[in-house]
Amino acid sequence: MRTRKPRNILAAATVTAVTALLVPSCSFGSTSDDGRVTLQFWSWAPGSDKEVAEFNRTHPGIKVVHTDAGGGDTSAAKLLAAVRAGNAPDLATVENTSLPRMIVSGVAKDITAYVSDVKNKYAPGSWAQTTFSDKTYALPQDVGPMALVYRKDVFDRYGVAAPRTWADFRKAAATIKAQNPKLTIASLAPDGWGYYASIAAQAGDDWWSIDGDKWNVDIDGDNSRKVMEFFEGMYKDGLIAADPQLTPAYNQKLNDGTMLSWPSAVWAPGVVYGVAPKTAGKWALAPLPRWNANDPTVSFQGGSSVAITAHSEHPKEAAEFAKWLNASDAGARMVLNVQNAYPAALSGQRAATSQKPPALMPQQADYYKVAAGIAKHTRPVTWGPNTNVAAAAFTDAMNSAIRNGTSWAHVLTVTQKAVVDDLKKQGFDLKNG
Repeated sequence: MRTRKPRNILAAATVTAVTALLVPSCSFGSTSDDGRVTLQFWSWAPGSDKEVAEFNRTHPGIKVVHTDAGGGDTSAAKLLAAVRAGNAPDLATVENTSLPRMIVSGVAKDITAYVSDVKNKYAPGSWAQTTFSDKTYALPQDVGPMALVYRKDVFDRYGVAAPRTWADFRKAAATIKAQNPKLTIASLAPDGWGYYASIAAQAGDDWWSIDGDKWNVDIDGDNSRKVMEFFEGMYKDGLIAADPQLTPAYNQKLNDGTMLSWPSAVWAPGVVYGVAPKTAGKWALAPLPRWNANDPTVSFQGGSSVAITAHSEHPKEAAEFAKWLNASDAGARMVLNVQNAYPAALSGQRAATSQKPPALMPQQADYYKVAAGIAKHTRPVTWGPNTNVAAAAFTDAMNSAIRNGTSWAHVLTVTQKAVVDDLKKQGFDLKNG
């Protein structure tokens, strides 16, 4: 149990002391017989083994050993369990939504002193994803500036342009539906809490924020409620679906051309191509629709970073690897070409502009220029230390709202209460609780 409340997300003295009670004395790195420092690195990203091999080839003083410990929702839990068991790696890839939880749990080390020299390698919005109260806890690896992936051929057939605003998005959905009722512009999944959080951030609401020494929770904010009301209106008018994404039924709609877009992020073309490769050449990428026609700001959906664990015995060498992997020209190009992700580093984004477009839209020669333009106008999302609680509460409440025809905005009220109650239970100081 905590003996006192942590003052904020960076209450390192408290959380580290607590974690120390859970973690037996152990070694998180070693020195090999040939004098090289050996580092353990967990990453689920495709091609991580190739990246590690290249680093080891070009950095003879350090040996990195890669382990694919799996990603997704369970990755953070695995890392927490490893720390408590005393066998955590020196570095680990962490989803940005999970990073605050890693910080308050004493897993992620404050690496400001080791990485401040590469801050200028990133756009401010990307760097802000891993920085809290002016302290940096991970190096951004890949980012997901939000964008719209849509069936350009179908839009063209019905005389509809890529929507500039969300009002245009609704109008496009209605225009297409009126001409062909079998077509649906998009499906917004009931478990898509991260999507709604990011869309709310685009509208101006931060579901979590830090104010001095206190957390503020604004999941039930006015802009967030307007977002939910807007999409509820589209759903009730039959203009969007609210079915789970990437299920066999959903994938069939992608393949047969009856699901026409995915408001998501610049990583989405690879996912769509993976389930509907025969539709290649029919899709295009466009900026995400805006709430304000004069404001191109978008937020992030998805993205990951590399953190150094607090108990690594070789943080300097671990930082050297993390900087090479994420911030160097060579590493950023491997994130782009080996991981097939959109690099957080500016050099990787610049390199992408000379790449061939993704396999899903080989005809869109300006794909990466469009993506780079989107990335220039990103607004960082502050994720809280209990995103897992938000995800569970939102999903349950959203499923109930869809099933019973009740208010989507009320889903936010339920989620807000669950998140605030959990933060109080954990002992956090709250501005609005």
